[in-house]
Amino acid sequence: MVLVLKDGANKREIEAIEKKLSKGASSGFNAKKYNGVLKIKGDALEIQKQLRSEWERDFS
Repeated sequence: MVLVLKDGANKREIEAIEKKLSKGASSGFNAKKYNGVLKIKGDALEIQKQLRSEWERDFS
């Protein structure tokens, strides 16, 4: 979302933009909801390296 605050805006226009900005911020992603959901065995760093190396491999 892009909101433009023009030079010389009055107080009412600024408050309207602030209201729109605060309205959008309330709906966010709750990461704590998924904390600990994945039960993995092994070192997390090694698993991450394996997953990332899949993109670098040449399958041709």
